[in-house]
Amino acid sequence: MKVKPEGLRGAANIYSHGGRHPLTAMFGADETRLGGGYAIYCLFENKEKHDIDVLKAEFDAGSDLHYAALTPVLPAAAWYERELHDMFGFVPEGHPDLRPLVLHETYPEGFYPLRKNVAVDADVHGERACEMAVSHGEGLFEVPVGPIHAGIIEPGHFRFSQAGEAILQLDAKLFFTHRGIEKAVEGKTPAEALLLVERICGACSVANTLSYCQALEKLADKPVPRRAWLIRTVAAEMERLYNHVGDTGNMCAGVGFSPIISMGSRLKEVLMRCNEAISGNRFLRGLVIPGGVKYDLTPELCATITETLAKVESEYNDIEHIIAEQGGFLNRAKTTGIIRKSTAVDLALVGVGARASDVACDCRKDLPYGLYGELPFNVVTKTDGDVYARLQVRMGEVAESMKLIRKTLELLAKDTSPLAAVDLTYTTLTGSWGISESARGSDLHWLMLDEAGCIERLFVRSASYPNWPALTIAVQGDIIPDFPLINKSFELCYACLDR
Repeated sequence: MKVKPEGLRGAANIYSHGGRHPLTAMFGADETRLGGGYAIYCLFENKEKHDIDVLKAEFDAGSDLHYAALTPVLPAAAWYERELHDMFGFVPEGHPDLRPLVLHETYPEGFYPLRKNVAVDADVHGERACEMAVSHGEGLFEVPVGPIHAGIIEPGHFRFSQAGEAILQLDAKLFFTHRGIEKAVEGKTPAEALLLVERICGACSVANTLSYCQALEKLADKPVPRRAWLIRTVAAEMERLYNHVGDTGNMCAGVGFSPIISMGSRLKEVLMRCNEAISGNRFLRGLVIPGGVKYDLTPELCATITETLAKVESEYNDIEHIIAEQGGFLNRAKTTGIIRKSTAVDLALVGVGARASDVACDCRKDLPYGLYGELPFNVVTKTDGDVYARLQVRMGEVAESMKLIRKTLELLAKDTSPLAAVDLTYTTLTGSWGISESARGSDLHWLMLDEAGCIERLFVRSASYPNWPALTIAVQGDIIPDFPLINKSFELCYACLDR
């Protein structure tokens, strides 16, 4: 549906149906080369229709790009609108916090990199205000953490406002290593862009590639061979599995629970070596391609996967039993870092962060793609919304992914359909979306092509994007030594933001 800028807020409020249809994404586009002006797209997940409703507000090329902010009625829009302001110059009037989000102090005011008149290799230097939000009052003090951290994690700056050890407020400043991938792929062929899409995030390589390929396949209106989807499903669940197993150990690292840290890391390594046997890459890169997959799964590889699952399942059960018997860890994890269900709905959280707060969202069920509509699996949810609930969801999903992989391997052994990827000839260029459920939640890609079949606009919304704002809420009222544990329970990604 298309609306004028002045009708965007009202239409978005109607499309959300009181929060029942979450704001899945909100992004801008410069369509001046297509004969239009600027546009804001709002995508709402419609579970009843198993589809995404698209709302588009069109701005004239010479307009001032002002509109009534959606954030006052849809809190999930807060970050999207800040990014729209940074990257295109849209002005959401009435937005409660329009500080820079993506572009930091070294960028000049009035620089909007996703406009078409800005070159990909533009060399810009400047200065802009980029302050952190802190609390003030007698007895309060600030604790800055980052942006450089111990270890090898990527940069992110956290500013705590404290009363003693209790956290009153947390502000997070991210996007330090923004790579400009959405700008860099403009004008590239889909095949050329695939290499960048696979590398948006190592831990979500399959999920991002699946979303991107689905968008292309919709534009071509070509079905992917069934055998290819079986292999894609195995890869997607193997990616979820190694992430959840590794994240179980990472969560325990937040309190120095060393035995589980080691066990989780070792089992993750076992799974990643299996990934390398499947695709030649530990992150499963190079396997999923537009129109299908590049490699088949031979009976020998299927046997390797089955043996690996049996080994991991046995030792992961040991991990679960050890955790259940450790009162000290459970005391730290329970009632810590709580996200209420109402907050999860307001912020349109996805993945583990949502499901641990009793929001049963999973795009494999809600927007079934590939073969997920015919594969039996449960969406694991918990109600407490704390660190332990997020751990329990991961543990449940480990078991569900193993069931899915085994069932898919059974179907693969019986399948005789051709594997060869279909050639994609694009029948429409107007824009399409693809979505997949990563270990962190749904990854969405929106894609538009130009008349030559090259990329006009690629928008990427990772699962971490809607969940990062929840971290600043989850820590309120907890003590600062519990921040590493709360942070790791969400297991959010920096690279996914720094796209």
